[in-house]
Amino acid sequence: MKTKIKRPSLFAAAVGRALRRSARVARKTARAHGTPVYFWRNGKVVAEKP
Repeated sequence: MKTKIKRPSLFAAAVGRALRRSARVARKTARAHGTPVYFWRNGKVVAEKP
């Protein structure tokens, strides 16, 4: 039973790391091409330069 409790937390941690890594790569790519990055902020989609 304990292993089932630990696996979701390990999985969630891995997902968090993957999302942060993909966001970093997206900002780097946007910087290289001079395009804005879009965020969801306060219920609206906002374009910002990285």
